[in-house]
Amino acid sequence: MRQAANKKDMIFALAGNPNSGKTTLFNLLTGSSAHVGNWPGVTVDRREGVYRGLRENVDIIDLPGIYSLSPYTPEETVSRRYILDNSPDLVIDIVDSTNLERNLYLTTQILESDIPVVIALNMSDITRKEGNHIDASLLADRFGVPVVEISAIDRDGVKELMDVAYKTALTTRAGWSPLERSPLGESFERVIKLFRGKNVPHPVFHAAKAVEGDILEADATAGIKSEIDEIKNSMRLGDHVAGDFEAAVADIRYNFIAEYCSGALRRAGSSGDTSRSDRIDMILTNKLFGLPIFFLVMFMVFHLTFSESLVFSGYIAEDGIPSPGIMFQGWMELFTDWLSASARGLLDAANAPAWLGGILINGLLNGVGSVLSFLPQILMLFLFLSILEDSGYMARAALLMDRPLRRFGLSGRAFLPMLMGFGCSVPAMMGSRTLATASERRFVIMLMPFFSCGAKLPIWSLFGAAIFPSHADLAVFGMYLIGIAAAVAAAIILRHTIMKDDASFFIMELPAYRMPRPRNLCMHLWEKASAFITRATTIIAGAAVIIWFLSNFDFTLNMVEPNSRDSIVGIAASFALPIFRPLGFAGTPDAWKAIVAIVTGLIAKEMVVSTLGVLYTPEIGADALEDEHAAGALSLALVGSFSHAAALSFMTFNLLSIPCMAAVATARMELRSARHMAETALFWLATAWVGSFVVYRAASIIGI
Repeated sequence: MRQAANKKDMIFALAGNPNSGKTTLFNLLTGSSAHVGNWPGVTVDRREGVYRGLRENVDIIDLPGIYSLSPYTPEETVSRRYILDNSPDLVIDIVDSTNLERNLYLTTQILESDIPVVIALNMSDITRKEGNHIDASLLADRFGVPVVEISAIDRDGVKELMDVAYKTALTTRAGWSPLERSPLGESFERVIKLFRGKNVPHPVFHAAKAVEGDILEADATAGIKSEIDEIKNSMRLGDHVAGDFEAAVADIRYNFIAEYCSGALRRAGSSGDTSRSDRIDMILTNKLFGLPIFFLVMFMVFHLTFSESLVFSGYIAEDGIPSPGIMFQGWMELFTDWLSASARGLLDAANAPAWLGGILINGLLNGVGSVLSFLPQILMLFLFLSILEDSGYMARAALLMDRPLRRFGLSGRAFLPMLMGFGCSVPAMMGSRTLATASERRFVIMLMPFFSCGAKLPIWSLFGAAIFPSHADLAVFGMYLIGIAAAVAAAIILRHTIMKDDASFFIMELPAYRMPRPRNLCMHLWEKASAFITRATTIIAGAAVIIWFLSNFDFTLNMVEPNSRDSIVGIAASFALPIFRPLGFAGTPDAWKAIVAIVTGLIAKEMVVSTLGVLYTPEIGADALEDEHAAGALSLALVGSFSHAAALSFMTFNLLSIPCMAAVATARMELRSARHMAETALFWLATAWVGSFVVYRAASIIGI
């Protein structure tokens, strides 16, 4: 990490609460120059870029989203050490103006450093739309630093912010603390003098932390501990329990915000008025109706994405209007079928050898095309989830889940990384760093694969269309419910065995409801689409060709019948059949193909569909490739190989088993223990086998 003395460009650090719009501002300022790594010694993301809109370039450091500069989480420790040890030229404190009082708590701590500071009142457009007004000049007078109103999403005020920030960075300032204006002020001044006498940088900040009883500060000031304790013993904490300096200091900060800063906010209407968000929350976060509404919303998301009967007519008659997801998938299948047919025609015209046609058509195009055909549904699902997240509803879902999760030793905060798991397990596991205890972080990582990630969606879509064509939406939604049920069952077992710690407290700000921004939604979908296509055209394409080779040659490298059990993968998979036979999908002559798909899915879950496409489609003939059935040639092959119960069992095993290698590597990094990683992998495999067995037996008994 570059030290301030050696820097060439100015350095501005962005600090703020989670959901304050800090990362949106960072992306706007840095654009294509942004890059992500890790902070030295920890696995917390380090985001850095360059802003080129001033007379000289400015390095922008996006500090992790935090609520304070206390060392309770790795993110808080990273932010604190960067501000104090690296001394950036300026800190831009991003404050969510719709939650002013709560955000200013962090501000009072940042201002205790000697670093120049500018406060950016973000989301000011929403504040004005709500009829509220913030007096920025009054806040600037009370805090002694510039205050600029901005809207990072609309780009309003951002240029003015950076101009003010540049001028402010050329000045110097001395830190101050609300403690100086409190009943503890006189005693606190004595603590500050102790630090100044030792020539400690940022003496006000360190003095405030010493009074709080901060752990990091106690270790750093062991030499003057007795003198600090003597001063603290003379302090009267008023209504607080003797010695509870942390609570007393927190109260002083909030009292300062209420007394000196609340006058800067003028709300529309009387104090008894209820905001629009509050009125909506009376219904959506209701203790009785909140969770049923949440599950209904999620079912409608899956119905719009996967159902072949948009208006439920398919539950009454055979034909129905397809959902947008199914409609777009059909168009994509027509494209991939046309691509395969065109490639076959070109190869026939060129009299290409059979092996080349096998590699290109049966290996590459069938493998990659099987995955790409589900891209529209994946994007449709992420579109709906992004709308729910940007609107502020997903934050309410975390609040609703706090009470049920607490029964299993988790807090509502754990729901956020779990929710991320529905997108991708890798960032979800990294998101577990926000949890307060190592035990809770390990707990969440062990449960993470049970929350179906986006890479598993092609599996559900394929089997839903092939095996459950009239109820595909229920089949897909059912896999998500099975994952949740498995997580609950596993949590109960873990809670009474190796995870016996109590859940941490959960405090979260609920953002105001707002209309999602089309630009943000488009950017999010583009990231998902580009990542998916990149994987399909690189890892999956290469693996599909390898699978084709291994399924068409034996160990002597002689070519065998296409996808024969005498092939390399056929022989290898046959040894594992006894393990999977009780699960229902290993009882047919082609069962070894399902085993191969499970194994390749460990590389990337999209490989399950790609492998099935390579291994199954050649058997049904070229004519079937022209079939316009919604699921195409691969679906026709699966119908003859999987019963309803076997299909559910196969899907369940892929849902609960070891995730992709990227997620495994992330879990190993986050757990920081080879023993814990081995235990976790065995736990995933055991849960997958038991879960598949239970699902298969239950489905067979019910007669699904």
